[in-house]
Amino acid sequence: MGIAINEAVEIWDSAKEELKKVVPEASYPWIMPLEAAGFENDKLTLITGASFAVQIIRKFHYKQIMDALKSVVGREIKFDIIVDSKKTEELKKQTEKINKKYFDKETRERAMNNLAIMQSAANLNLKYKFENFVVGENNKMAHAVALQVAKDPCKKINPLFIYGGSGLGKTHLMQAIGHYIITHFPKLKIRYIKTEEYVNELINNLRMGGNSNDRMEKFRQKYRNVDVLLIDDIQFVESKTRTMEEIFHTFDTLYNKGKQIVITSDRLPKDIPTLTDRLRTRFEMGIVVDLQPPDFETRIAILKNLAAQERIEFPDDVCEYISKNFCDNVRELEGVFNKVSAFASISGVPVTLEFAKSTLKCEENKKKITIDEIAKVCAEYYNVTVKDLKSTQRSQAISQARQVAVYLTRETTGMSYVNIGAYFEKKHPTMLFSYEKIKKELITERRLREDLREIKQALKLEGQG
Repeated sequence: MGIAINEAVEIWDSAKEELKKVVPEASYPWIMPLEAAGFENDKLTLITGASFAVQIIRKFHYKQIMDALKSVVGREIKFDIIVDSKKTEELKKQTEKINKKYFDKETRERAMNNLAIMQSAANLNLKYKFENFVVGENNKMAHAVALQVAKDPCKKINPLFIYGGSGLGKTHLMQAIGHYIITHFPKLKIRYIKTEEYVNELINNLRMGGNSNDRMEKFRQKYRNVDVLLIDDIQFVESKTRTMEEIFHTFDTLYNKGKQIVITSDRLPKDIPTLTDRLRTRFEMGIVVDLQPPDFETRIAILKNLAAQERIEFPDDVCEYISKNFCDNVRELEGVFNKVSAFASISGVPVTLEFAKSTLKCEENKKKITIDEIAKVCAEYYNVTVKDLKSTQRSQAISQARQVAVYLTRETTGMSYVNIGAYFEKKHPTMLFSYEKIKKELITERRLREDLREIKQALKLEGQG
């Protein structure tokens, strides 16, 4: 059922006021000239005279517009953008007026050039933005610090060193910083590079004949004549003496000029064995943050976020089933989500729990970890017994072992607190307290994170997935 055109215009005008609070002025020429043309079946139709505006908005501002409309209407609605050739001249004049007010030609060209460079040369993935990064207890500190760097580059936090296991979101956060700065600070020059690519580029320059001094100088300036340098997977620099030498001088050049440096790694600087001391100390002189595997609730939120982005119906029981069986990292969850949604699309059937089970075959592919096995491994790790865990004893070792066992059981099996409590012969509020205590301490206690990592490895070594 449709509503009057004047109401549609009123909704869109109100939405634009909301958008002004979150959209950078650099994007006004694409969004503000849009006009409301109708509202029917919970879909707002917008018209534009610039076909390129549709691409820009779909890539960079889709969620912001959805959120603004939800804020105005009070519920989630959809929108569509139609290119209207009759409106081209009229909208062109409006766009030019906005351009003059908010966005001069030189800055606009610089922003578009910067964007083109980042997309083609640096190969940034457009899906890796802050808007679609799911924040949980496992990553909220890293997310907050990365966002602060993006909002205030080249200032307080420098360098930023992000570390964590494979597939936990390091590259996502790093590239989100790049995208944010491109949009909000178009005059800043940014360069993103994977360490492996940097190493290969250096080797190729050294191997080539001709005037090596000129060639090396161009190579160095490529990474030193920037405002923001993003270096991904720095652990691959270990044992490469010449590369470490080049990165050291590049780091010093940029840092002394007050330029922003962001680095990612799968481990702490001190845990990269052959990293030189002078590089290690420089990497640690800013802020070091880590990413941990997502907990059960965050895994469900990640799947729901993926479903929302792809506009796919993904029932709660499917999300819970996947979250119970795939615990290691975000990349694994994305792979499973893509597999289930793709197979459902090809088969022409909706995503259901039965379909997900038949597609993933988790029960067949790996032995399910039981609460008995978790309790046994935790007890052995802390040098106590399973009987101790079920007792009323409250020594530090027993309490720690019991709380870790509760946490791991909840995370890996999805068992209810009532059932976990029945196993440990405790009331379920005590189990909830144990889970929340470990979950909170994991954010700040590095020793506890190492304990959990070793316990999980022990479970996997015993063939329990």
